[in-house]
Amino acid sequence: MTYNAHSCVGTDGKLSQARIAEVIAVYDPDIVAIQELDMSRVRSASLDQAALIAEQLKMRFHFHPALRVKDEMYGDAILSKLPLQLRHAGELPTVKARLAFEPRGALWVTAKCGDQEVQIINTHLGLSSRERAVQMEALLGHDWLGHPECRTPVIFCGDLNTPSWSSVHRRCSAVLRDAALHLKTKRRATFPSRFPFLRLDYLFVSADIRVLGVRVPRTPLTRLASDHLPVIADLELG
Repeated sequence: MTYNAHSCVGTDGKLSQARIAEVIAVYDPDIVAIQELDMSRVRSASLDQAALIAEQLKMRFHFHPALRVKDEMYGDAILSKLPLQLRHAGELPTVKARLAFEPRGALWVTAKCGDQEVQIINTHLGLSSRERAVQMEALLGHDWLGHPECRTPVIFCGDLNTPSWSSVHRRCSAVLRDAALHLKTKRRATFPSRFPFLRLDYLFVSADIRVLGVRVPRTPLTRLASDHLPVIADLELG
């Protein structure tokens, strides 16, 4: 599952990491990549949202703060029932643009699944198209997907803030497969959750991963818990 949690603030304006955890628990994924989580921020009651969600779900986790302001942090996490090893966490490049006002980052972990290791990269790209292009090139480069130790099977996911006809999507699709497009399933929009009309959240996989199903659950709970809907893929390792 990939899920932009909107700092656990729902469409009713209420703060609740328990609702985000409940959404995840309903679908019971082995791995969940979450974007927009707070740690020690005044606006979210100084909570460690990643830790609280992981505790509620009894999952392991790694968190990377893309933004730090003194003791306050904001970023992305990967949670799993599987053993996890942190491989790399870091900032992504930016450009001078009107919408490029927030640092962005990525998080790479290895999950142990039986006798196989799966590489998982979670990210949240910027709002500027120029910025997203630069960030995607960095993610395809030697620090991330192009790293010699980022061996298949690979799952790349997150909020890419871009439609599926964009150059960023085409660039990523040249290396990995968009799970929804590969399955030729209905490409459901993920944002905004109440009345979604934009597809911004994606799961890409390497060629050796079989895609069995992709869904974007639109339920009373998912429409309430965040301003994005989660994307869930059922995957089978080769």
